[in-house]
Amino acid sequence: VNGIEVYSMKIDSKVTSRFAHNVITSRAVNRGNVSKEVFFDVELPKTAFITNFSMTIDGVTYPGTIKEKEAAKKQYEKAVSRGQTAGLVTASGRKTEKFTVSVNIKAASKVTFELTYEELLKRQFGKYEMFIKVKPKQLVKDFEIEVDIFEPQGITELEAEGTFITNELQNTIKKTFSGKKGHVSFKPTLDQQRTCANCSQSVLDGDFNVRYDVKRTTPDNLQIVNGYFVHFFAPTNLPKLSKNIIFVLDTSGSMSGRELEQTKEALLKILDDIKEDDFFNFILFDSEISTWKETLIKATSENVDEARKFVQHISAQGLTNLHGGLMRGIDILNAAHEEKLVPKRSASIIIMLTDGKPNVGVSNTHEIEKAVKKAIDGRYTLYNLGFGSGVDYGFLERMALENKGLARRIYPDSDAALQLQGFYDEVSNPMLIDVELNYPENEISDLTTNSFKHFYDGSEIVVAGRFVDSNQNHLSVDVRGEGANDALLYTTQQGAEQTAQAFQEQQYIFGEYIERLWAYLTIEQLLEKRITATGEEKENLTAQALALSLMYKFVTPLTSMVVTKPEEDDNEDGIADKPTEGIDIFTIPGPCVVYAKFFLIVKLISVKPSFITKSYGQTSPLYHTYAPQPTWYTSVDGDPHFIISVPQKKDAICFNINENPGMILNLINDPVTGITVNGELIGDKRANSDAKVQNSYFGKLGIANKYLDVKLTVTPETITIQNGDEKTGFTWLDSVTLQQAGLTLIINRKKNLVLSMGSGVSFVVVLHQVWKKHPLHQDFLGLYTLKSDKLSEQTHGLLGQFFQPIDFTILEVHPGSDPKKPDATMIVKNNELTVTRGWQKDYRRDPKHGVDVPCWFVHDNGAGLIDGVHTDYIVSSLF
Repeated sequence: VNGIEVYSMKIDSKVTSRFAHNVITSRAVNRGNVSKEVFFDVELPKTAFITNFSMTIDGVTYPGTIKEKEAAKKQYEKAVSRGQTAGLVTASGRKTEKFTVSVNIKAASKVTFELTYEELLKRQFGKYEMFIKVKPKQLVKDFEIEVDIFEPQGITELEAEGTFITNELQNTIKKTFSGKKGHVSFKPTLDQQRTCANCSQSVLDGDFNVRYDVKRTTPDNLQIVNGYFVHFFAPTNLPKLSKNIIFVLDTSGSMSGRELEQTKEALLKILDDIKEDDFFNFILFDSEISTWKETLIKATSENVDEARKFVQHISAQGLTNLHGGLMRGIDILNAAHEEKLVPKRSASIIIMLTDGKPNVGVSNTHEIEKAVKKAIDGRYTLYNLGFGSGVDYGFLERMALENKGLARRIYPDSDAALQLQGFYDEVSNPMLIDVELNYPENEISDLTTNSFKHFYDGSEIVVAGRFVDSNQNHLSVDVRGEGANDALLYTTQQGAEQTAQAFQEQQYIFGEYIERLWAYLTIEQLLEKRITATGEEKENLTAQALALSLMYKFVTPLTSMVVTKPEEDDNEDGIADKPTEGIDIFTIPGPCVVYAKFFLIVKLISVKPSFITKSYGQTSPLYHTYAPQPTWYTSVDGDPHFIISVPQKKDAICFNINENPGMILNLINDPVTGITVNGELIGDKRANSDAKVQNSYFGKLGIANKYLDVKLTVTPETITIQNGDEKTGFTWLDSVTLQQAGLTLIINRKKNLVLSMGSGVSFVVVLHQVWKKHPLHQDFLGLYTLKSDKLSEQTHGLLGQFFQPIDFTILEVHPGSDPKKPDATMIVKNNELTVTRGWQKDYRRDPKHGVDVPCWFVHDNGAGLIDGVHTDYIVSSLF
């Protein structure tokens, strides 16, 4: 591609006792006669930690070094200040994050990229799964995946499949296993990689999955190596516990349409699977709380039939009283236990599904967390499912973890019902409650979590620890748990002989794997505990996790890997960070950005409460991300379109452009860099008979760079990039990182896109989605400019003219036609204007209610403030 040939790509995985050590090696050559940029672009499981990376160019190796985040920051800022894209890791899908690095290499030069990552494979539905993303983007002469598995317990089944595997490719997957060893290889020839006989496109694009399970002659397995142990606990053939399950469901207005239909579809399938010994109930919350039944109900066939009818008639309206819904569910569970309606030996579970944030009743998330934790009091498990991007995922995660559960995102795609049902399947078969694995305190110094509320069929409990005496080679463990009929109580032991015998095949074992497994599990659990901790406890957890991350060279949310590159050929160092679920992936660190002198807000209209959708709330944190105090004033509830912040005055000027839908306005035009930005107005679905001036928003944006010969067209549905005659199209459902000479485009699915140009200027387009059935409003776009100082002083346009500092003087403040909004005389650009003091909402500090921020409103389409008149900025086409 583009003169760069990737001639070899190998993915080598070694799995020892569920712990996977993966090395991806890619080799490329520059076949052109000038220096070219080579990209190494791979997707990794979110559960993995990167441990190493290096580039070797013409025999010289450039390693990645893992440092504390703060220590890496200076290199990051240096790169960003030069307009380089320094961040190397971004979230890219449900299960993956993308690692991207590029380097310029001379003609005929070769480069080898090598990336290592590790993870503990989790057991679900009776199998361990290793997931490898395959996407070489071109035909590769030497492509190979090789997986070696070593399990001391012995392997009972092994399967490998790919979502992209055609009938012809099926025979290229080789898999064998016997005893303790398993092997999978996939090595398609060049012709087998082609989409058709003479095509140059590769069929290799999708997921490659390896699944296996181990022999279980006992309920558990202990392994001891070099002063560390790991204990795998997964008993089989236990009688199933009955469960008491309460579904707490958000039925507020924003759930209407596809989200509610998918939820109902999933619930109907769940009702097909519910067991007769189980007890269940449904709680619905919108502005009010309603229940199907007043108590938990046994899942008899008659009751399940009645429940189906109830589910089919669920509808959505109103606001979000999340606190009320959860508390009602907990009360019903409490009453069922107190009145002995449910078996003593049963598992009680609450599954809560929401697509937004609490906004009626108790809406303070910290108060809700405290109340829920107190009410549950460790007796039940809470699972929180967040539907879509409008949720406060951090809040849902904290609340679930504090109540021995977990949070999970449900992606609003066509398979959302399957995602919901899949989650239920994971927790639908509890086998034990209150499981404890107790180790001799005087022998063990560092132990991972060893008590668990529930053990589910097909899963596995893993505990690892470090011995006080590193030469110890035996261990005795007391195991207890409550089963369906009686308590499970036994002692398991591992002696020195068994330890030695299990590990005779040393060639299959990589390094100090149990020690690294212990470190991985410890870091994972410390980071999880950090989520709910505060103050000194949080500091201690952070310090421990950081020390282990550095010691074992894991890229975690507390560390960064600095990737050094050759200094010639315009290369810049990069930083690899670990993205965190629940924090908006699109973040711009404060010190790295030179902020613009203006902020353009495209109107979000004030609407009656029955039409408020939760997607509005989601836009607010974006403003906070970009703006340290006091940079921009922001508005998300009405006019004005344009706000110009004037920092030296600690004030702002605002104005509207009232034009008809279909009109195209020139926003930015820089003749020096060749960059232009134009926006096309759209209106409401129909005219608002109550309004003198009809609402308008930007429904299409065109960003062009004539020197790069690039045009980007953005609508609320699609994103198209045209490079010369070549067009590439995306939708807002895609997560994309596209890099080419002088340009980087990042699409953050259903949120925003970031376009960075060669000069260093960046544009952010934010997607504002409104409720699909809204009678008036439709989806629209917002535009933000970062590093506008990278544009020339000749920049003009409705916005561009304000990239240079502006000054004004206010005289003679006097009462206006509205007693709450005084008028004044403003001297600006040698013009004397009558302006009105108004307020706009600033949602940075309080995303829910906003803070009123004052600005001086210039009437008549900005006359006297903007150069010329507003019609001067009307252009005939987007480009």
